[in-house]
Amino acid sequence: MATIRSADKTVEAILVFTHSINKKTMAIRRVVTGHSSDGKSVIASDEVVAGFEPPGIPGHVFHVLWGADSPQTYPDDGALPDHGAWFAPLGGVWFVAWTAPPDRAAIGDDAPEALEETERLMPGLLGLMEPDTSGFHRSDTTDLIYIVSGRIMLQLDDGVEVKAGDVVIQNGTRHAWRNPGSEPCKIIGLLVGAEQSG
Repeated sequence: MATIRSADKTVEAILVFTHSINKKTMAIRRVVTGHSSDGKSVIASDEVVAGFEPPGIPGHVFHVLWGADSPQTYPDDGALPDHGAWFAPLGGVWFVAWTAPPDRAAIGDDAPEALEETERLMPGLLGLMEPDTSGFHRSDTTDLIYIVSGRIMLQLDDGVEVKAGDVVIQNGTRHAWRNPGSEPCKIIGLLVGAEQSG
């Protein structure tokens, strides 16, 4: 891991995502660019982001790549902005990678300790899930999804299968994800805070 900073430089935090995945550790390299105090473009940080597997949804690996709870003002020092809940609030963004295992590999642990740890890792997610454990939920976000590899079912009141190379624009609808295949599905998502009218 290498982080490049200088006390005499002010950098603007513009995220450049370099998609370099280490298959063994599920680590993703994140490169953040910015500007020095004299206006030159610089690398603010170059580091590896480790994934995590919440015990309440085993087999699913998530990476928090970037997040902000409010619009950003530049230039800044390139540090990760303040962010809290798993789904970005209005004016915020949330940039994540997600690996969804085949359905038969994902049996959740509903022990209180597992649910508490999942809530700690992904604040607010479990509270949006419907109580029948179907995985259906709805968030006040516009989710811009790119399917990197594999395939996955997007379930709505109807639904569609999407596969590697496809893009999904999820507009605050009630939905769930199912991986009917035999291989994990890798997804990159940018969640933009929005609001519901009713």
